[in-house]
Amino acid sequence: MKNSGKHNLFLHLLVLLSVLSLLAVAAAIGLFYYVFAIPEPEGLSLASWPHLFTENFSLWMDQENGQLRVQEIGLARLEKYGLWLQVLDETGREVYSYQKPEHRPSFYPASELMQLANSPFKDGTTVFTGSFEASGQTWSYLIGFPYAIGKHLMYYNQENTGRLFPLARSVLLLAFVILFALVFGCGIWLSRKLSILTGAISDITLRTYRPLPPSGVFGQVCEALNIMDQEIRQSDRLKEETTRTRQEWIANISHDLKTPLSPIRGYAELLSGPLPDAPQPVQEYGRIILKNATHMEKLINDLKLTYQLEARALPCHLKCVRLVRYLRELLTDILNDPAFLGRIIEWEGEASEISVLIDPDLFRRVIQNLVSNALLHNPPPAKVSVSAVSLSGKVRIMIRDNGSGLNPEDLSGLFDRYYRGTSTKEKPEGTGLGLAIARQIVLLHGGDISVASEAGIGTEFTIYLPADMSYGEI
Repeated sequence: MKNSGKHNLFLHLLVLLSVLSLLAVAAAIGLFYYVFAIPEPEGLSLASWPHLFTENFSLWMDQENGQLRVQEIGLARLEKYGLWLQVLDETGREVYSYQKPEHRPSFYPASELMQLANSPFKDGTTVFTGSFEASGQTWSYLIGFPYAIGKHLMYYNQENTGRLFPLARSVLLLAFVILFALVFGCGIWLSRKLSILTGAISDITLRTYRPLPPSGVFGQVCEALNIMDQEIRQSDRLKEETTRTRQEWIANISHDLKTPLSPIRGYAELLSGPLPDAPQPVQEYGRIILKNATHMEKLINDLKLTYQLEARALPCHLKCVRLVRYLRELLTDILNDPAFLGRIIEWEGEASEISVLIDPDLFRRVIQNLVSNALLHNPPPAKVSVSAVSLSGKVRIMIRDNGSGLNPEDLSGLFDRYYRGTSTKEKPEGTGLGLAIARQIVLLHGGDISVASEAGIGTEFTIYLPADMSYGEI
């Protein structure tokens, strides 16, 4: 996973470098056109275009019968680009013009013509000069462009410049290699640092974190991780102390409650029994007190048991048990309970024996809770079916009834402590811990328990236990 994270980070850095390079090239091209280009009707052109246009304009000029003439294509070009033209003879006087501004003079001295060759942008126009020769005569012409174009020229030693080009290419290539190496090295360094940080975060979740030195670029992050680890460890210690205190409190309160409960139960048994000269209401009240004392004692025992199971403080004495015989005996005991006289329990399991490793006393509580709940909360003629089958490496126990079923909202919290579904309102003597205890006992045996139910059809509990194949089938 860490190597994959490094490769992904390197790929992201490579993509980022490529995007930045493309953006730099695009910015350089845009800057070049911004500085060295001018807009014209056909789009952008280099700033050298007016100079080339002026030099080549003489191709569209000719002489006819001693008169200077500009061809239609030249006039069309001037019209298209919004330019003006002024042609002068050898003395500097105007002999022809086209779209010339009114403020332009009709005569130019030789000194002024020389200045026009390097004249700056003025009055919204940059003027370029050219010449045309025909029949031994020479004409000068001026073309005005509505662009602010510089005319500065630079002279250089071409021989020395030619020798500098290979050196410049080598320098640029070396600079690019150094830049790429720096970026590549930075990416590897950054990926290693981020890998250490991600590993540290993973170690915090596993509680195996070792403090990182709060130094370097990621010093603040390391310091924050160190503080977070300390707070998490402190929270874990507080949670453990709270859990231990709660368990001790439950054990103590259970013992303290049983102490006054014993005489209450004893006197209730005396009152509910046959007493000479005792009025009938005394026996009835005694039975009520005895019933509630028994219920309170059961609640205390269940409360203590569920916290012992949760804390793994209850010893589990595993024995190899013949499951079919074990379940049949449990079901017989339940049917012999006077509270379930006339109720129906069917065995649908395998006839052959199945060997499992369980604690018989603890697991008895699971079966009794599930079957008793099915009988108590489903009035006759509902029946309960129990089956046990051997699967590949597992044993499946199913307890199914055809009663009223459960609502979806009841299923979600069925195995929670103190949860009592809507069907228990008519029988309030339950503790709300029976199914939670059953689940904890199954988990203690390395198994799993689940429930499925549909209103009006019935409820089905499924228990999976690891199979013990030491005896096989008998």
